[in-house]
Amino acid sequence: MTPPAALPLEEPTVAERAITLPRPALTPEDAARSRDRFRVHNARKHNRRWYLIWLLVGPGILAMLGENDGPSMISYATTGATYGLGFFLPFILVTFAMAIVCQEMAMRVGAVTHRGFGQLVLERFGRMWGWFAAGDLIVTNLVTLVAEFVAIRVGLSFFHLGAGVAALLGVVLVVFTLSGGRYWRWERIVLGMAIFNGLFLLAAILTKPHWGSVGHSLLTASPFPGGSFNTLLLLVASTIGATVTPWMIFFQQSASADKGLTPSDLRHGRYDTVAGGILAALFGCGALIAGAALFGHGGAGFAPTRGLAGAGFPGALKLVSGNAVATLFALGLIEAGAVAILTISASTGYAVGECLGVAHSFNNSAGKARLFYGANIGAAAIAAAIILIPGAPLLSIALNANVLATVLLPVALVFLIMLANDRELMGKWANRTATNTAALAIVAFISICGAAYGIDSFLQTVHII
Repeated sequence: MTPPAALPLEEPTVAERAITLPRPALTPEDAARSRDRFRVHNARKHNRRWYLIWLLVGPGILAMLGENDGPSMISYATTGATYGLGFFLPFILVTFAMAIVCQEMAMRVGAVTHRGFGQLVLERFGRMWGWFAAGDLIVTNLVTLVAEFVAIRVGLSFFHLGAGVAALLGVVLVVFTLSGGRYWRWERIVLGMAIFNGLFLLAAILTKPHWGSVGHSLLTASPFPGGSFNTLLLLVASTIGATVTPWMIFFQQSASADKGLTPSDLRHGRYDTVAGGILAALFGCGALIAGAALFGHGGAGFAPTRGLAGAGFPGALKLVSGNAVATLFALGLIEAGAVAILTISASTGYAVGECLGVAHSFNNSAGKARLFYGANIGAAAIAAAIILIPGAPLLSIALNANVLATVLLPVALVFLIMLANDRELMGKWANRTATNTAALAIVAFISICGAAYGIDSFLQTVHII
């Protein structure tokens, strides 16, 4: 009798193969993240829904409210002072809807892959494109950080404090928030500060606007602004750059990975992103409505161009709407600049660490993540030093920071869409058709707006010459 044929051996699964491999020691970063995940596990196990939401929110709200930064709020207020209520009020809502689509993709890619945007671009598209994306971000971030310090300087000027105080405050905040060696601690401190972005909405309410006009503007997007076509294109591009920027993509994807989000957290990650978008849209509309109090009283020329060493917008609002509104607006500018400095510096640290392949987590100590912490502090320190340079074109930097973000954004968005569609990376969590349609429409719209402003500005320059 012939012996039975040998049964074919089954291939071991990925999990079974992993068991046989030597496991690296649990790092302090792993241990810190494990403690956070254990709290999430217990909240799910005991059906503590609100506590679970509290544990998982953070990156989305911080990305959105961080983008309600000093230049953005000055841009919104300038628009209100120039054109009053009208087209730009509902346009802010549209741009934040665009931001939600983009940031949801960034959150989802970070939660599924556990890797940051810069690291994935480098791995999937090569070192050239990885460094190009990081270089794009770093240049944009440095310009924007200067504008954030300008906003803090404008706010502090209302209280008769100078540029030196603004520079010191921003750098000290970065160092203080980095001192805990824990992502959770950093996130909760910055979230606590971000709440005060609501001061702009409170300032708008105290200006006692005509709410019928506000409702008419929201429902009809009218009156449509007239005046210089180039100025209109500038404000359109600036408004887009005030809501969707490259650093937000880097930050939310990397922060989602640093926080330890997983595919099981995607629903709460979406809650976090949508909540951040809604809050940021409300507060951004508040800044525009507050600025609209200056409409007919000298307009925008009355406010931001009154020297960045002076009180700027807060001083103009004091003359028109009273000291309370001016104080709230000034404090709001300080908060907006400070939160943006923290989040933008963090995105710089993430990008540098990811592209160099070194430790890049708030859960690491400064000694184990020197480049990550150094990039955080270094970016803020360089921007702080620039605002102290006599004669530096600070006004031009502040007013054009958002336009630069709009021009450079499409490249980052294309990479994000490609990553979110990579089924080898994302599996069943890859983009759906509806998301791709919306995302591609957003890229096309932003590209057209940025190109239109650039072409019109070039034609005007040629005509002058």
